[in-house]
Amino acid sequence: MSSPSPTLSLPNQRPVHFIGVGGIGMSALAGILADRGFDVSGSDPKEGPISQGLRGRGVRIFREQTAGTIDAIRSGVSLAPLVVVSTAVPETNPELQAARRAGLEIRHRSELLAWLIEGQRSIAVAGSHGKTTTSTLIATLLAAVDRDPTAVIGGVVPAFGSNARSGRGDLLVAEADESDGSLVKFHPSLGLITNLELDHTDHYPDLESLVATMRRFAGNCRTVLANRDCAVLRESLRAQHWWSIEPAVTDDGPTAQFRAIPVAMDGAGTTADYIEEGVPMGRFQLPMAGRHNLSNALGAIAACRLMGIPFADLSQALADLEPPGRRFDCRGEWQGRLVVDDYAHHPSEVEATLAMARLMVESGRSSLPWVPQRVVAVFQPHRYSRTADFMERFAQSLTGADTVLLAPLYSAGEAPIAGVSSEALATRLRELHGSVEVSATLEDLAEVAARNSREGDLLLVMGAGDVNRLWDLLARTPSPAAS
Repeated sequence: MSSPSPTLSLPNQRPVHFIGVGGIGMSALAGILADRGFDVSGSDPKEGPISQGLRGRGVRIFREQTAGTIDAIRSGVSLAPLVVVSTAVPETNPELQAARRAGLEIRHRSELLAWLIEGQRSIAVAGSHGKTTTSTLIATLLAAVDRDPTAVIGGVVPAFGSNARSGRGDLLVAEADESDGSLVKFHPSLGLITNLELDHTDHYPDLESLVATMRRFAGNCRTVLANRDCAVLRESLRAQHWWSIEPAVTDDGPTAQFRAIPVAMDGAGTTADYIEEGVPMGRFQLPMAGRHNLSNALGAIAACRLMGIPFADLSQALADLEPPGRRFDCRGEWQGRLVVDDYAHHPSEVEATLAMARLMVESGRSSLPWVPQRVVAVFQPHRYSRTADFMERFAQSLTGADTVLLAPLYSAGEAPIAGVSSEALATRLRELHGSVEVSATLEDLAEVAARNSREGDLLLVMGAGDVNRLWDLLARTPSPAAS
């Protein structure tokens, strides 16, 4: 067993350099440090809105990851730079190798996030699904009630226009990613756990190992708030506080102090009664459809209540909530079709997202510009390991769409696994669902989508890879023939 890393020391005068600064987690940390007056630099060969936003906050961006970058950041500084990496940066990276040769201190991004979390009162949001949405809702609610939080989120928060915010309030909200197990380094004031289900099978061989990691995280939290409706959490975790959107139960399980009972649910949102410690506190409107979003919102409400925020203040802010970017994110209308981008890349997430879309079709009410008539799922499998382990569940979850279009599998750097591909998923899906087509390349996907959809359709684009490029590809695609 390796010895623990020494405590991170980060005086304001010390430069900080991020290898791969354009990543959603790395860019959030870089932005916060820049806002706090640190000399921040980073490297990323890809240019985009994230890099442009960081430049606007004073971050120096290098387009090349070479030894020359390390030479540049060491020049003219009195303190040796701290170099920050993520799990996505391989040991073969030339810039990382140069930093090691130069004897620079190198830390994983999770250690920097742990340093921020321990520096003030904090809420760390963990779980298999809903982390980004729940942490976004908490940060948005806290900002709406003038608590001015600091936030480190794995998606763009609409209220902030960024995935990071350096507030002047006493609270910090952070998303605690379990994918590589690094969340065990965090010691937050409040740990919120949304749910637990096997995923990231490249890191966790089975559910038991994931549960063990989450227990370690929970043990590091001063207080734990968890979702009672998740059987795995209910049976394997001890928490001081629980929430639930199910009717009150009388079994031997933990009691849910925070409850929301749906009064009305349709494609435009949810009306629910809020109950705390058995006492009705009032009714609230949530402009987000789906039971999963109600659960996420209740978790956010409960976290804010534990931080002392009056429910009357929260109920007013709830009506204006928006999900983070790439979470049922309406990109616009193309040739009479609505295009929605979603990060769903696990079978449970795909199923929940499709259920929300179907609710819009069937209820005749929608939070989108208009009510779609059909749901066309455009799905990009993410990682060979995940696709192999959940092939059958992916096929089952996608049957909720009227038509399924599959993009080529996004490897996320994994080596191919024999027999695992979008074509293999399509073969199984055709046994369950008649309308399936596979695109040969991502560039061909727009033409496939145009040919297999019609006016009035919702093109629901799902995946954690680059399938969100479809919106830009459609803009360059000729109009389909009239149906």
